Amino acid sequence: MSAVELTPAEAARWAARAGLVLPAERHAAVAAVADHIHRVVAVLRELDLADVPPAAAYRAGQEEHDAAA
Repeated sequence: MSAVELTPAEAARWAARAGLVLPAERHAAVAAVADHIHRVVAVLRELDLADVPPAAAYRAGQEEHDAAA
């Protein structure tokens, strides 16, 4: 992720590009939320999930419940 934060003007431009009407008073809030989402996704991308099986391998009801684990 880039270290540069999304500006309110850029948020408005991207919203317009996506065909969304974004009132001027919402530009800053949308930019802040988009920056937060980008930070969270950046953290998730750093996780090493190599040993995690795909979701299709999970079978509900077959797991063992062990409070000591």
